[in-house]
Amino acid sequence: MNKFMKIAIEEARVGIGKHHGGPFGAVVVKNGEVVGHGHNRVLKNNDPTCHGEVDAIRKACYNLDTFDLSGCELYTTGEPCHMCLCACMWANIEKVYYGCTIADNGKIGFRDDKFNDIFSGREKLKDYLIECDREECLKLFDEYLQLQHTVY
Repeated sequence: MNKFMKIAIEEARVGIGKHHGGPFGAVVVKNGEVVGHGHNRVLKNNDPTCHGEVDAIRKACYNLDTFDLSGCELYTTGEPCHMCLCACMWANIEKVYYGCTIADNGKIGFRDDKFNDIFSGREKLKDYLIECDREECLKLFDEYLQLQHTVY
């Protein structure tokens, strides 16, 4: 398993263990070092924009004292929704590695597919979005389903 995806999975476990939100953890990596990590905090913060990717981007920008994450990559347990995908692009993140797919997100109760149908266009980003360690991330999603959780 990729070492950065492993960190993203552990970050997601922290979040679901504390009932902060869904099983979405993310890390931002620059030059082989984690510069920001985060998890879904939608429920904790009452903030529908605080997805794992956004949380990790905010922390990376703070840690690096910049709004420009050129030279960085992001690893996330679930394929980013359009909001997070655009946040990655606005931050100049160079590649995004994801575990579970948009369809997998839907199987555990998230409505990413609804927005994906509206906005579409992911096929244009095939070199930007790269699937990574899906089986390990599916195990995380199974763990999430076994927990008592709020569907939102």
